Amino acid sequence: MSKFEHIFFACAAFLVACQRSKQVPAPIQVPLQTDHSFGNADKVRTKHLHLDLKVDFKSKTLSGTATHTLDRQGNDSVMILDSRNLFVDEVTLDDGSKTDFRLGVADSLFGTAIVIPLKPGTKKVNLRYHTDSLSEALQWLNPAQTHDRRHPFLFTQSQAILARTWIPLMDRPDVRFTYSARISCPKELMALMSASNPQQRNDSGIYHFNMPQPVSSYLMALAVGDVAFKPLDSISGVYAEPGFLDSVAWELADMPQMIEKASALYGDYPWGRYDVLVLPPSFPFGGMENPRLTFATPTIIAGDRSLTSLVAHELAHSWSGNLVTNATWNDFWLNEGFTVYFENRIVEAVYGKDFADMCAELEVGELERTVSRMMRENPADTRLALNLKGRNPDDGLTDIAYIKGFLFLKHLEQLVGRPRWDAFLKEYFRVHSFKTITTGTFNDYVQEHLLQTAREAVAAKLNDWIYGEGLPDNAPRPASERMKLAREAAAKYQRSRKPDPAMVKGWVTQQYQHFLRNLPKDINAAELEALDQAFGFSRSGNAEIQCDWFTLAATALYRPAFASMEAFLVRVGRRKFLKPVYEALSATPQGLEMGRAIFKRAKPGYHSVSAGSIAEILHVQP
Repeated sequence: MSKFEHIFFACAAFLVACQRSKQVPAPIQVPLQTDHSFGNADKVRTKHLHLDLKVDFKSKTLSGTATHTLDRQGNDSVMILDSRNLFVDEVTLDDGSKTDFRLGVADSLFGTAIVIPLKPGTKKVNLRYHTDSLSEALQWLNPAQTHDRRHPFLFTQSQAILARTWIPLMDRPDVRFTYSARISCPKELMALMSASNPQQRNDSGIYHFNMPQPVSSYLMALAVGDVAFKPLDSISGVYAEPGFLDSVAWELADMPQMIEKASALYGDYPWGRYDVLVLPPSFPFGGMENPRLTFATPTIIAGDRSLTSLVAHELAHSWSGNLVTNATWNDFWLNEGFTVYFENRIVEAVYGKDFADMCAELEVGELERTVSRMMRENPADTRLALNLKGRNPDDGLTDIAYIKGFLFLKHLEQLVGRPRWDAFLKEYFRVHSFKTITTGTFNDYVQEHLLQTAREAVAAKLNDWIYGEGLPDNAPRPASERMKLAREAAAKYQRSRKPDPAMVKGWVTQQYQHFLRNLPKDINAAELEALDQAFGFSRSGNAEIQCDWFTLAATALYRPAFASMEAFLVRVGRRKFLKPVYEALSATPQGLEMGRAIFKRAKPGYHSVSAGSIAEILHVQP
């Protein structure tokens, strides 16, 4: 977190504390119980959560109640919840009595503890509360920021520790709970959650939800907007704004086949339904694996189904992450490394091995660049097992968790053979289903249930992979025939510095990406103009290609691309695409000035997750 973010959140916390001081006694010192949570889950935890909330677009607030049904581990007399910029108006117990809750001293990153006295027989705690504009998980969009431009839109993003900004709860992944909800919203809109969902709008504006399987807090999700539903088969479908729905349904038509292939690999799909909601462009990530309802960026709707591996990734999370969950954010690779591996296997089953290898080869190239940079800046962060104490867990959201984790599992597959590995992984998901797991537990499980000989144990190099820095020397190196063509084209251009339109015939997105990423480091604006005339990169509607192209344009100050680049940065809110372009702009005084001007215009459409990252790059306030 930058110094500007610290100042901003300190001021916000002070203002919130000043308003709260009229209702409750002075804040008390409450220590963190884990690296990122005040919740005292070793004493008492939530077994079931019920929300009854009203969505108010005029005030941009959620208000209502959160009722926790408790699982008490002993006779501890208090329950401690996490919150951040929430206003708790009243806390009552299941006997109807009010309880004099106390608030902890506000922390700029972790928020404010809510300390609730319990009686010996207390089984439920009810909190009446409301949010405000400082609730970072909530993105309120006006009609102009949506696809159809007719109605406002709200969505949440809870991962990693933002659930506490819209719900008072124990915001730690090792606390799993079932939940239900009653959501009241404007009648012309429909509410959806990471739970059982309606498939059409009703006339009351009141929607009821149920999630019977226990989930972690970061998987709590809510969206409210003018959306419609289209089924793809009996257990899957897509939601989107009505004017976008047919395009989304066509693009994601392979979802049922992905579910079938995934279930054949590692066990039946465990969540009942799998639907995808394609959100407005400000969504900060490619996708969020909210159970039963993946939230997805519209940037995957490329018109050629070339970017649907993202859906395979979010679907894979239904097993790796949602079913078997990292116990702490230091173990984040257990969610994402497994998911990238599983995604690759789904893509291979649906689209073929060469396509899967091409995607993997591109990702490994990204990892190698990340490792090179991080080994200079902070080598410890290249370990799979992280130490994020005192830091934002988003710091662990890097290619290390995703791609190094994937390569580690690919290495184990190659070591023992795919049949044995698949049997092991299927059993791993069964044994640990609806549980949380640490890196140490996984390490022990591999040694006990996978590695059968001393030779395999030595060759596995578990400690090198998990606790070592950088990439081990036995890291797999995926390669594909399609990417070989892209490499050859890039090498040809390196020699001639002249574009050849014939060389890209039949190419898919990943090949263009590899080509762009391997252009000469000293390429100039005139050479970019020739490439643009040959391939029309500035006019591309593919966000993956646009990101790489505009990064080059910003670095070389290729002015003819600037108007398209600015339109891209204003339209797209996905952090993955924003950061490289803004970083390239910030490398020169002229570019930095331009980047700050674009950010000023674009910021109202960015989620706080993206806005904070870009503000740090540009050295401005978020």
